[in-house]
Amino acid sequence: MNSSPHNGQSKKPESPGLPLLTAEEQAQHDKITQRLREEIAAAGGEISFDHFMELALYAPGLGYYAAGKTKFGKQGDFVTAPELGPLFARCLARPCQALLRQLGGGDILEVGAGSGVLAADLLLDLESLGQLPKHYLILELSADLRAHQIETIRQKAPHLFGRISWLAELPDKFRGMVVANELLDAMPVTRFKVTETDISELYVGWENEHFVWREKPASASVRARVEPLGLAAGYTSEINLCAEAWVRSIADILKQGTMLLIDYGFPRSEFYHPQRSQGTLMCHYRHQAHDDPLRLVGLQDITTHVDFSAIAEAATGAGLALAGYTSQAAFLLSSGMEQIMGASDPNDTRAHLTLTQQVKKLTLPHEMGELYKVIALARGVRESLPGFTLQDRRGRL
Repeated sequence: MNSSPHNGQSKKPESPGLPLLTAEEQAQHDKITQRLREEIAAAGGEISFDHFMELALYAPGLGYYAAGKTKFGKQGDFVTAPELGPLFARCLARPCQALLRQLGGGDILEVGAGSGVLAADLLLDLESLGQLPKHYLILELSADLRAHQIETIRQKAPHLFGRISWLAELPDKFRGMVVANELLDAMPVTRFKVTETDISELYVGWENEHFVWREKPASASVRARVEPLGLAAGYTSEINLCAEAWVRSIADILKQGTMLLIDYGFPRSEFYHPQRSQGTLMCHYRHQAHDDPLRLVGLQDITTHVDFSAIAEAATGAGLALAGYTSQAAFLLSSGMEQIMGASDPNDTRAHLTLTQQVKKLTLPHEMGELYKVIALARGVRESLPGFTLQDRRGRL
């Protein structure tokens, strides 16, 4: 690995076609690379990919989500739905309002709150609807993101800041709405490969000054998940055991309420489709996407699509009810989007155009409307929530 360039000059990136690295980025990359090399050496030459991904994203002070690099919005690496404007949060407020009203009150718990803009916009709209939660809890492990969230909410909704508390771990019990937008896709995954005679699990080693893939025989638990899929030799993909465990942990604390998970993904039959033979893993760096997680380590997001069938099975196995599953477009349209658009003043050209652009990005099939899904998992909730009345896809899971 070459030393960092001096005086803010840029270094040629490891990944062809991607922008040059700044001196600060190179230093960050070198630090997390050294940490991963030490982990690999201590483990005897390779570590599982899920461990590699966990450190690359979340190693304290070093990982992508734990360091100070801007991640969200036009100046970051990718744009999430809340970053487009307040429309997403305004639609999400309707099912939150309905649930809190049905429960006679309660709290909201947002897990992985990104820049904090969803929390601010959601609280502002719930205030206008007369249905503020008693507490708005944010579970955020990244100190850097927590600081960003505090700044965002103080700027956008200072009078509501007192309702918000930050958590370092899940509460012992919870009653209300759990919200997680684009959380599961960034959880560490197990990668596997089907060979002519066996099933391998993918590991990461270090060789010739680069991270490299290694293959080892899959564990019994991974083999039990992959064999029933009947995949052809050469098929490579992922299993998100971490996301399944996380859903079960929410089920353990959810005494009454609903969990809304919004992410990009498919039912199992589509997730492991023959045409998706190289899996769903993607990396995002400065709004460019590629599929090599072993490059630009610590500087890029690493994501995989969500197997919503596995999420539903984990939840129902833990005692939750599958209360809804649909596309993001159908969810937003049945959560008041049309009414919000109808109330927009077309004579206010700039505001109306901005709102129209948000609608297109959030709902068009070739944008976020179809790839992104919304799943609702509930306990002790009798009435169905807004968001799932237009389209019910639970049968596809």
